[in-house]
Amino acid sequence: MPTSNTVLHRAGAVRTGDPAAADPVTTEVIRHALNSAANQMKRALVRTAFSPVIYEVLDFAVAIYDPEMRLLAQAPSLPMFMGTLNFCVEEAVRNVGGTENLFPGDMIMYNWPYGTGSHPQDLAVVNPVFLDDGELIGYTAIKGHWLDIAGKDPYCTDTIDVFQEGTIYPGVKIYKKGELNDDIHRMVIANSRVPKFVAGDLNAQVVGCRVGATAFREVVGRFGRAEFLNSVENMFDHGERVVRSYFEKIPDGRYVASGEMDSDGISDEPIPFEIAVEVKGSDVRIDFSNAPESRPGPVNCPVPSTISCARVAITMLAGYGEAPHEGHFRAIEVVTRPGTMFHPLPPAPCFLYGWPADQAIEVIYKAIAAALPEAVPAQSGGCICSVVWWGTREKTGEPWADGSPHPVGQGAWKGGDGGTMLHISESATRFSPIEVWEAKNPWLMDRLALRQDSGGPGEWRGGAGVDFFFRMTEDIYITTVVERTRNAPWGLSGGGFAVPNGAAVRFPDGRLVPVPKTTRLAVPKGAVLELATGGGGGYGDPKARPREAVLADLEAGYISEEFAREHYPQAF
Repeated sequence: MPTSNTVLHRAGAVRTGDPAAADPVTTEVIRHALNSAANQMKRALVRTAFSPVIYEVLDFAVAIYDPEMRLLAQAPSLPMFMGTLNFCVEEAVRNVGGTENLFPGDMIMYNWPYGTGSHPQDLAVVNPVFLDDGELIGYTAIKGHWLDIAGKDPYCTDTIDVFQEGTIYPGVKIYKKGELNDDIHRMVIANSRVPKFVAGDLNAQVVGCRVGATAFREVVGRFGRAEFLNSVENMFDHGERVVRSYFEKIPDGRYVASGEMDSDGISDEPIPFEIAVEVKGSDVRIDFSNAPESRPGPVNCPVPSTISCARVAITMLAGYGEAPHEGHFRAIEVVTRPGTMFHPLPPAPCFLYGWPADQAIEVIYKAIAAALPEAVPAQSGGCICSVVWWGTREKTGEPWADGSPHPVGQGAWKGGDGGTMLHISESATRFSPIEVWEAKNPWLMDRLALRQDSGGPGEWRGGAGVDFFFRMTEDIYITTVVERTRNAPWGLSGGGFAVPNGAAVRFPDGRLVPVPKTTRLAVPKGAVLELATGGGGGYGDPKARPREAVLADLEAGYISEEFAREHYPQAF
C-alpha cells in the first residue's frame, strides 16, 4: 500500500465528452483514423531522418494527445516509450509558460530526463495543434534518439550525474509561430559531435509532427468537436474494459518477485530488487517502492519510464493486440518511492534507464506467474544488448556514429516455443540489415547466426539467442551495454534455464576481453566484437516435449545432439 514516503501514479479520470452519446461505429472510425494519423507521422519521420538509429532501428515514439495530455494514438515503434510522451508534453508546455503561451506554428524541444523518462539523447519535439478558430485540440509529439548530444561520450555506462550525460533543453521553442528560432537551432548544432545527423533528425521530427497535426485536424474537422469528444471517451472506456477483463481472471492477491542487475556501470556489485503486483478484482497495482536506493552509476530509471515499463508489461498481456491509448492505462496503478532506482531525483545519473526497466518487465511477469503461470512467458534474454560505435572515417575525416539493439531469445509459454526477436520493450524496432551496416560503417560481419543450445529446454523450448561478430576495418570506439550476463533467464513450470548474454572483444593479438558494460573502448582495425545474445527460458517439463519436435529442432540446428540427449532422452 502507498505510504507517506511513496507516490501513487494513475491515469487521469477527467472526462471531456459523453461516451453514452457516441455511436460505436463512429467511435471505431475515429479510433482507426487517429491511429492512421500517428502512422503518417511515423512514415514522415522515417522517410526524412538522417540517422539509421531512427530510419532503420526505429528508436523513437510518435503519438497524439488531447489537451488533457491523454494518449489518443501511438504508432508502433519503441514500446518502452508507451505512454511516456504525456510527461514530455506536460513538462514542455509548462516550461514555456503554459497553454496561454502557445500559438499556432510553435514547436517545443524538451529532454530533461526526469520529465522524459529517458537519457538526454531521447529528445522530444512537441507541436501544439490548433483549429482554424484558434482552439487548442491537442498535441503531436515525437521522441527520438539523437546520435550525440554532447555528453561526456556519445553513449555512456559510467556517468555519475545527469550533467555528464548531454546538453539539456528544458522546454524551449525551436519554432515560434512558424519561424525557426535560429539562436536555439545554432545551439543544438554546436552541441553535437555529428551535427549533420542531429540537424537532419531534428528537421525530421518537426516534419513528422506537422504531418500528424494536419491529419489530426482533419479527423476533428470531419466529425465535429462534440462527436469527436464523445467518441474518444467511448474509445477510452472500451480500452479500459479490455484490460480489466484480463485481470479479472487472476486471483486476488499480492505477488512479489525479484530480479537482479549485473552492475550499475560504476561498481561491479550486483543490484537485487523486487517488485510486487497486487491484483484486486480488475485493478492491478505495480509496486516499486521496495526498490534499492538510487545508484551512483547510471542505471536509475526516472518515473515516466518506470510507469511506462509497467504499462508495457500489462498492456502487452492484456491489450489483445490493440494500438495503445489512455483507456488501456486506467486499470493500472504504479507506486514508487522517491530517491530509489525506480524514482531517482536530480542529479542522479540515468543514462542506462532502460536496462532496469527491461528487467522490471520480466520481474512483473515472474510475479504474475506465481498466480497464473499459463498467463505469461518464461524469461527472455532480458536485455536489448546495445552497442554504439563512433569515430572518424579514414579516407574522408568525417565524424560518424551508429548504434543498435540486438535480438534475444524469447521465453516459451504454455502452448508455444519462444521466438527470436528484440526484447519486448523494443519489439516494434529492428536492427539494420547487414548490407546497410557494411555499406555505412567500417566493419564486416564475420558471423551472424542463431546461437545453438542457447534456449532453455522444456515441453515448449525457449527461443535461441544470436551471435553477432563484427570485424573492424578501421580503428573505432565502442560503448557496450549488455545486461544479464551473470544470471541465466529463468524457465517456468519445470522449464529449464537459458544461456545468458555475453560480449567480448577479440583483439588482433589474440586477447579476448569481456565488455558487458564499457564506455569509449578503443577497438583497433582487425579486432572482432563478439556479441552473443541470450536465449529464452523453457516452459514445462522437457521430458514432455514430443519426439518429433526434438528431432525437428536437431535438424534445424537449434540444438545439438549432445544437448538433446541431455535434456530430451525420450527422443532417442
